[in-house]
Amino acid sequence: MTYLDNNIGNVALPTIQRELGLTISGLEWIVSGYILVFAGLMLVGGRLADVIGARRTFLAGLAVFTLASLAAGLATGQAALIAARAVQGVGAALLTPTTLSLIGQIFSDPGERGRAIGIWSATGSLSMALGPLAGGFISERLHWGWIYLINVPIGAVTLGLALWAVRPSFTRVRRSLDVPGLASSAVALVALTYALIEGEGAGWTSPEILGALGLTVAAAVAFVLVETRAAEPMIDLSVFRSRVFSGGALTSGLWSFGVFGVYFFSALWLQNTLGFSPIEAGAAFVPMALVMAVVAMLSQRISTAIGIARTVAAGIALMGVALFLMSGVGADGGYTDVLPWFVLYGVGAGLLVPLTAAVVGAMPQGRSGVASGVLNVSRQVFGLLGITVLGALLNAHRGGSADPAAFLDAYRFTLVVAATIVLVGIPVSLYALRSRRASSGAPEDALPAQAPAATGSPAAAASATAGSAN
Repeated sequence: MTYLDNNIGNVALPTIQRELGLTISGLEWIVSGYILVFAGLMLVGGRLADVIGARRTFLAGLAVFTLASLAAGLATGQAALIAARAVQGVGAALLTPTTLSLIGQIFSDPGERGRAIGIWSATGSLSMALGPLAGGFISERLHWGWIYLINVPIGAVTLGLALWAVRPSFTRVRRSLDVPGLASSAVALVALTYALIEGEGAGWTSPEILGALGLTVAAAVAFVLVETRAAEPMIDLSVFRSRVFSGGALTSGLWSFGVFGVYFFSALWLQNTLGFSPIEAGAAFVPMALVMAVVAMLSQRISTAIGIARTVAAGIALMGVALFLMSGVGADGGYTDVLPWFVLYGVGAGLLVPLTAAVVGAMPQGRSGVASGVLNVSRQVFGLLGITVLGALLNAHRGGSADPAAFLDAYRFTLVVAATIVLVGIPVSLYALRSRRASSGAPEDALPAQAPAATGSPAAAASATAGSAN
């Protein structure tokens, strides 16, 4: 649902823009308002999973997300739509840190768990394929509200499946919510996200943005101080001593920077510049996502053969090259000009699945919920940077001109910038994911398992990450 929700909406953005009379800034808030709350409350969702259990947190998040989708689909104005998207972010923040944790509860064998994670990743990729195509179809044939209403039956069915398939057994990992830690982390993340979204429009040196950035720093410092003194800290800061966890989070963030930015602006580029219909624009993303799903299924075997570090670095390299080559498509480009680079991008993204397995292996039981939240916060914040930073560069490069040629020139420039930033992930992944035990793929500096603060946790380390976009 979370993958589908973002991707089905991107293709429909031009339609929503016309029917509601929105500006580019308004469109960014439809996407970024969701991310604002999602990123700000991600650690809260992880903590709740540790306190009340992954199953309960998942069911609560699913209910919130489904009801908010209903409200978004019935919205008749910009304010109502953005508000509903924000509530969707609350539901997503509860859902995301728990999904792989539930997989970890079901599959205790490392080999089975690795295959399950591959299937999970492939399912997300298939959602990325179905989302743009469904969004294009809805934009042309139905009211745009159905891009959100489609979540309602999916949510109802998923709720029934979860109640049936996931056993309710739970052993408490944490006894308290660590309210000071939750509050300070939420304030820091929300303030940072707000500054990134509004910085271009309000001015990066305006009192509003400088105040938000100052609040971010103050809240972040308060968070660190609180966590170092708390009896049951929300985040065990020792996880950042793991080269695999820290480097994996950064690599995953760089991946998100490229994916979020490319999906958001490519939907506008295909329709407003190349003249694709909404269905054609959606169909253009399908081969990319299908290839991504197939490669995701094979990536575990590839990483076993050549190592996780080389596999992830190769994926990052292919994504960066694809972005750079995509920037060469001109105004007269057609589907066949775009297809090879979309497919190449899908191959690279599919190869990054072992990154999840590597971070999973670095996280012992008892640190699963919030560790998953930390990793997903990095993805969401970097994804937001992909939208806001590339959006700011695009707007600055075209100088306010509404000429499609100016948009194309600015878009091609931002693709080169995105490619350069994504390629930073090559040395990061080669350093962070290197392993002396290449045959097993286990990271050499995986954190040792610790006894949890209370009685233990059935939640497996497999919840170290989850997709966004998510």
